Amino acid sequence: MNEILNLAINEMANTEFDCSCGRHHNFSIHDIAIGKGAIKELPRVAEPFKEGKILIVYDDNTYKAAGREAKQLLDDAGFNVKELLFDRGGELLIPDESVVGRILEEQELDVSLMVAVGSGSLNDSVKYVSSRTKVPYIIVCTAPSMDGYVADGAPLICNGYKYSYPACLAYGVVGDTDIMKEAPMELIHAGFGDVVGKITALADWDLSVKVNDEYRCETCVELVQRALDKCFGQAEALKERNDEATLYLIEALTLTGVAMGLVNISRPASGAEHMLSHYWEMDYIARGLTPIHHGTQVGVATPVIAMFFEEMADLLPEGTGALCPPHKEIEALLRKAGCPVTPKDIGIDRDLFHRSLIEGYKVRPRYSVMEFAKAHGRLEEIADKITNTIYGE
Repeated sequence: MNEILNLAINEMANTEFDCSCGRHHNFSIHDIAIGKGAIKELPRVAEPFKEGKILIVYDDNTYKAAGREAKQLLDDAGFNVKELLFDRGGELLIPDESVVGRILEEQELDVSLMVAVGSGSLNDSVKYVSSRTKVPYIIVCTAPSMDGYVADGAPLICNGYKYSYPACLAYGVVGDTDIMKEAPMELIHAGFGDVVGKITALADWDLSVKVNDEYRCETCVELVQRALDKCFGQAEALKERNDEATLYLIEALTLTGVAMGLVNISRPASGAEHMLSHYWEMDYIARGLTPIHHGTQVGVATPVIAMFFEEMADLLPEGTGALCPPHKEIEALLRKAGCPVTPKDIGIDRDLFHRSLIEGYKVRPRYSVMEFAKAHGRLEEIADKITNTIYGE
């Protein structure tokens, strides 16, 4: 029981066990290869699909980071490889209808496997196509920037709105820390911000358990919390692209994804801090602007949600408030890793910020401390107070 707590990350593929939460968990990713030099494992992971055609997908940035090497490894191993390169001139790739449609167009009938080389946008787009066409995919990670590598949801933009579509898990995950530690520092900051967001996500989950009798698996909570502790202990070393710090960051992101896969919900990773991030992102896209990296937004949203927990402390169920550290501690953690700390730091204007506090709980049908504040008639009051605290009277 709870055997997964005793496994190394690369041993967790194809795991199943009876859990102390009363459920039987299974994690159906077939292969995980994360560590120094792990990209060399790609041909081995892809070996079961060698008789068919491989569609490898990257953009101009991820091609330089790992795509060129990934394709060469597959070519040298005798795979039949077709390329799809999204040339965005270095701009951020938005995972919208045009990207998903293009992948579908390029997926010929004899394609037996897709290989996505990238992080959030490419992973989510290929994952979505994989779930609809039943053609499995492998993700070659290029940055420790988000937790979706081993998650089964696919957040995509449709008609200017961000939806999280049910999708599927990857067949395999290949994460080379030598590659990921060289990612742009803003992507490393995004990954750390996404990890920081788990602090309030876990508190939100506990709140919903106590208010709504929602299911919660303490094994998964412990799995995530252990990973957070290791990652946060090396926060300062991320600024030097330290090997161990990078490994702990990608482990924290990956293990959060494992936890989501085990319980088949994103509660271990996502709470009200993600709702604020999605609200800001949709506003940017609606105005024709390039969104800030998701994890960076999540990071600066986390102390904001911690303020909600502080303001609602007198009404929270017993024990819930203790799960969320004071917002000042979370801000200090972000500073230690060199990350942006407040919404002002990333250009979120006062009006957008205030609106997101009032309306953000509507972004997803998921109970959070913001909806708890709304139910108790204090949402507007707290939104005004937090806005004035961050942006001034």
